[in-house]
Amino acid sequence: HGRFNRASLINVGFLESGNDTDYIAMHDVDLLPLNEQLDYSFPEAGPFHVASPELHPLYHYKTYVGGILLLTKQHYEMCNGMSNRFWGWGREDDEFYRRIKGAGLQVRRPSGITTGYETFQHLHDPAWRKRDQKRIAAQKQEQFKVDREGGLNNVRYRIESRTALNVAGAPCTVLNILLDCDMSETPWCTFG
Repeated sequence: HGRFNRASLINVGFLESGNDTDYIAMHDVDLLPLNEQLDYSFPEAGPFHVASPELHPLYHYKTYVGGILLLTKQHYEMCNGMSNRFWGWGREDDEFYRRIKGAGLQVRRPSGITTGYETFQHLHDPAWRKRDQKRIAAQKQEQFKVDREGGLNNVRYRIESRTALNVAGAPCTVLNILLDCDMSETPWCTFG
């Protein structure tokens, strides 16, 4: 009965990646890059928003940082990761933009990409998992607040399983995560 929590899952991925990585790619699974000129390299100068509003097929507002965002591990820690309060689809990246700004970081975006809104294919179907689309109870009021307390420091989870595999010759680990929900803090984590 649980709902999707993208931000908490990214926090878990960050924590479980250990010291083997120096940056992370927060990448929506429903956004496929179509332009080979997109840059996924180390974001040395600060957070790099690959799926910028000028390129994303759906989201075009200036403060948008969702879709695909690259950050050094140090920058992600400066933001205390993402808020764990966002169950269901959306708004977690809008809150994360405020965290980035609060940490004094500047978001950079691609230049020289000429494919515009055809740069990505967006495969998001709102009819799938309808429970993740709805705003429930107090979630409607809470979704626009900045979470100054939660993030990497208080994400609660357990690993159900780990599966090692190779993707195009690169070693990967797939984690099956069970997130804990505090019903007194976020009663909208369940549906039905």
